[in-house]
Amino acid sequence: MQSPPAASPVPTPGFTNLAAPDPVVAAPPQSARAAAFAAILVGGLLGGLVGFGIGDVLYSDSTWSAVAALAGALTGAIGLGVLANLTLRAMNEWKTASHPESGELGSSARPSGSKPSAS
Repeated sequence: MQSPPAASPVPTPGFTNLAAPDPVVAAPPQSARAAAFAAILVGGLLGGLVGFGIGDVLYSDSTWSAVAALAGALTGAIGLGVLANLTLRAMNEWKTASHPESGELGSSARPSGSKPSAS
């Protein structure tokens, strides 16, 4: 009975000291999200005021003024919600984009406290 041959290590040239890159934070900053939320609330409030003003001028019944105020508030909040979403996505894309010649991410894309790795 023969014993199996001893396993010889397979050389792996070029695959030594591999390190994973630092993860990129995908979420926008907390302050930007809070500002976007506040802008949506203010936009809804101002849209409601404009809607109420238009309803008050056009209709003598207060019910229609309330309906116009609700429609204005919804329109303002939805419009600013779309704008805030696009702005936060653009911030995130700008933050994670890298310059083609530098080969590394922008300084704001790295988590705080981390240093760029030397290649």
